[in-house]
Parts: sequence; structure tokens; C-alpha cells
Amino acid sequence: MARIHPELVPISFIAAFSLFLALPWHWRARNVATLSIIFWLFTVNLIFAVDSIIWGDSIDIIAPIWCDITTKLIIGSNFALPAACLCICIHLEQVSSVRAARTTSADKRRRQIFEACMCFGLPLLFMALHYVVQGHRFDIIQEYGCRPATFVTVPAIIIVWIPPIIIAVAALVFAGLALRHFMLRRISFAAHLDASHLALTTSRYLRLMLMSVLQMIWSISITAYVLWFTLSTSRVHPYISWANVHADFSRIDQYPSLFIPQLIQNTFYASWWVIPASTFIFVAFFAFGREAVDEYRHAFRWVGRKVFRQKSNDTSGTASTKQLRQLKLPSFTNSAKEQPPTPLSSFPPSYRIPTPPTPTKFSAQFDEVSFGDVSETSSRFGPALSYQPPSESVITLASATELEEGSAPSTAATLAFVQPLQHAVPLPPLPRDTRPSSSRPLTYPSYDRARRGGS
Repeated sequence: MARIHPELVPISFIAAFSLFLALPWHWRARNVATLSIIFWLFTVNLIFAVDSIIWGDSIDIIAPIWCDITTKLIIGSNFALPAACLCICIHLEQVSSVRAARTTSADKRRRQIFEACMCFGLPLLFMALHYVVQGHRFDIIQEYGCRPATFVTVPAIIIVWIPPIIIAVAALVFAGLALRHFMLRRISFAAHLDASHLALTTSRYLRLMLMSVLQMIWSISITAYVLWFTLSTSRVHPYISWANVHADFSRIDQYPSLFIPQLIQNTFYASWWVIPASTFIFVAFFAFGREAVDEYRHAFRWVGRKVFRQKSNDTSGTASTKQLRQLKLPSFTNSAKEQPPTPLSSFPPSYRIPTPPTPTKFSAQFDEVSFGDVSETSSRFGPALSYQPPSESVITLASATELEEGSAPSTAATLAFVQPLQHAVPLPPLPRDTRPSSSRPLTYPSYDRARRGGS
């Protein structure tokens, strides 16, 4: 018997291993809900791939223990994925509301425990409850492999199909509330996320919310369709007793493709696509974000260093730490002992410090300058105060390097007054209106009589 859908195996493997693209960031963030989505999608995709390989062209009972385990895991995934999206939407609604202004480590731990119970405890509970309505061990469908068997009764509808729809609708409600909070706080939303001390940004927030909404719409649509198709093609049996339901429990039903109606085959094919499509939706939102691109870059660099022994070249336009430590600032002095700075060829762009121009040597001729009659100044303050400069003054500008090394200053940085001064330059007299009227020593530059005690 030839395969009708040969694409099932490669699509299942591609979907399963594509989840590793989004795994590193979520693993570091310790987000239990998203990690559970990755776990359940990877597990079911791997089951679908193996089942398509084993039963691609046969319906033989080859691995019954494998089928007993995998059929229960398929039942659990029907509850785990909506529950994980519900946890994500609840968390997003709490973050965007005023109730989560600040998140502590205790709050994060309680949230992780709640998400673990919802994403793993709840599926385990319904996996056990499925045994209540399980009429026989499992079914084997050609090309699709093992599938869980359910005895269609009212308790089966309540246990198997209604809870996933209720969980998905609750997730949509919380997603709507989170979107409402976001619209009200859209101006200061980034600052609010930063104040909450969470590894969330506005981009991640929106991606999580949109992913959850799409997953829930997709899950509700397929689950409602499968429920409608089951009720329209099968009769709802009364649940008489436990013994009546499990009367022939060890039976394994086998369905070759040749005897399956086309409508039922299309339903099997559509329900098979639920898991791969959910995987691709998840990967599309989280495998091409900025944090994922950074992870790919680090992974390629690690492979290049460890496998191909390549040296890491920094082509981002910035200097490495070692180059910054070797950087030597140039000096503007012309000292003979100073070596020119070593150019950094890896610095883009290269530059050259121009040599400063040599200062011009100039001279100043001071003639005898008279500041008027100083006889009155001499009579009140003693002999006239005067300043006699040296016959030749030399003012030298030396660099810090020359001062530390004790070397002679460079002649290019010397300013000289080469003309001697022949006469003393007396100080100018005080203005007449500011001279003190008392012969007492001047102690404070104030001439107000009130401040001098009225004298």
C-alpha cells in the first residue's frame, strides 16, 4: 500500500527540531509556560514522525507498548497547550495591570508553581480521566499511526472535548484584558515593564500575546470542528456502567486507508496538522526576534572558535578591550625623550595628530612710565612702593613630562623679555574719594561710619 501523504514525516521532524531555535532564551528566562509549550509540541511532533515511519504503509501491531504511552501523551497535549496559553495570558494581564507594579522572587516562584501545575499537572489529570471513557486500547490508522480510542458518550464529551475549549476561551478573555491594559498604558508601558523587574520588553509582550491569541483561535476552531464531526458521524452512546464501557478493553482497531471514506481521511489530515501548525506559529513568533538572532550569532561564533579554530574578529567598528588598554594618548611637546604613539591599525578610521606650530618669539620694550605725583602717597604710607624686575626676565612653558624628568624645557616654548628695564615703576596713587580719613591701620575695606562704630 503506497503512501498518500509522504510529507508527514519530514514536516514532523522539521517542526520538532525547529523548536530548538526558540529554546535558549526561554530556558534562561525560566518561563514555565513557554517551556511547556516547547516540550509538548516537540513530544507530539516526534510521536507523529515515528508513527508515520512505522505505519506509513501498514497497519500491523508492531509496538503496542509504544502506542499505549503515546496515545496518552496525545490526550495530554490537547489540554497542555491551551493551559500554557492561559498561563501566559494571565501573566501578561497581571504585568500590564496596576496589581503587578513590582514583582518579587516569591511572586515569581508562586507563578512558576502555578504554571507547572496547569501545564503538567492538569494534563496528567485528564490523561487519567480519559481511561473512564476509553472503550479499548487504541486505534491504528494507516499513515497516522496510533491514535487514542474514545467511547462517545456524554461523559466523554465533558472530559475530552469541552475542557480544552473552555480553557482556550478563558485564555482569549485574559488576552483581551491584557490588550486593554496595554492600550491604556501604551505611552508609559515600556517604563512600567522596566519597573516590574521582569525579562519582558514591549516587543516580547506583544509577541507572547499575539502568539497566544492565534494558538487559541486555531485550537478552538479545530477542537470544535472535531467535536462537530464526531457527533455528526457517530452516535452518542449512553454511559451504562464501567463494565459496559470496558467490556472489550484489550481490542485494537485497525483502519487501512483503502477502506476509510474520503471525508474521514480529510478530517484525520486536518487534525494531524494541528500540532505542526501550532509549532510553526510558535517558532515564527520567537525564532526571529532580536534575542533569538543574538543567540544564533553567539552560537556561530562558538562553533567557529571551537570547531574551525577561527580567531574572533571584531568587525562592529569598536575597539576591543585589549586595544583600548594599549591606547597611548599623543603629547604636544617636542621632547627628544618622548616616543611617538604607536598607531592602532585596527582603529577605523586612522588618524594623525598634526605637529603644533612653534610659538613666535617676541619682545616688549618698557619705557619709563610716570603715574603722576606720588608725594602725597609717600607722606601718608611711607616711601613709594616700587617693583624692580630683573634685568632680563625669561618665562618658560614646560610640559609635564619635562618637569618630571628634570630636562631642560624646549626653546620653542620660551617667551623672553630681552630689553632691560631702566627705571622702577611706581604704584599708582589711591583715588582721593577712597582714601581713609583715619590714621588707624586699614583692617576692613569699608568706609561706612556705621560699620566703623560711628567714629
